[in-house]
Amino acid sequence: MANLNADTIAPPTPIGEKRVTLNNISWESYEKILEALGEGRSARLVYYKGVLEIMTPLEAHDNPSGLIGQFIEILTEELDFTLKTMESTTLNRPDLATGAEPDKGYYIQNEPLVRGKIVDLAINPPPDLVLEVDITNTDLNKNKIYAALGVPELWRFNGRVLKIYQLQAEEYQEVETSPTFPNVPKERLYQFLNECAQLGETQAKRNLRQLLSNKTVG
Repeated sequence: MANLNADTIAPPTPIGEKRVTLNNISWESYEKILEALGEGRSARLVYYKGVLEIMTPLEAHDNPSGLIGQFIEILTEELDFTLKTMESTTLNRPDLATGAEPDKGYYIQNEPLVRGKIVDLAINPPPDLVLEVDITNTDLNKNKIYAALGVPELWRFNGRVLKIYQLQAEEYQEVETSPTFPNVPKERLYQFLNECAQLGETQAKRNLRQLLSNKTVG
């Protein structure tokens, strides 16, 4: 039998999140839990028709979430798009018994409608683009949740693969390129993440800005 050592044992898969799922939770109880936890917390809550998930992100979650967020922000700057960021914002629709706190949310096309405002989904449109990072499995159907909230574009990243979804007829259809950034293939994001790991984030951002400087990246 071969001897095993640190060099021959594969490293464990990173744990990106800690999750607790609670069933049969009323909307009123969900709101009380939100109030009790308060703002400035690390835990994020997602509620859908009586099911509540409380997720605490770890480094393997926060690192790609932050980097993909910077990637999106650099795209909007270099392509001269308007932008309002919605990090860790609670998106609640009590009429649909649905609430979520995405990793990142962005108003781009609809930014003028919410500029300088505190967003209220009862009177304002949802973010144009939402990012969700899930390294570990979630018990909730995030696609169904954000479709119910009416988010036009959803990015989901599992630590290796980015999937982009476009809302069509109240359901998400997976698409190869972002409707918001149609000239930016997903390979550009993978390249950016790889360069962040190999060259450092500062140089990777410089390289991305230089690539975008001519306004075409396909």
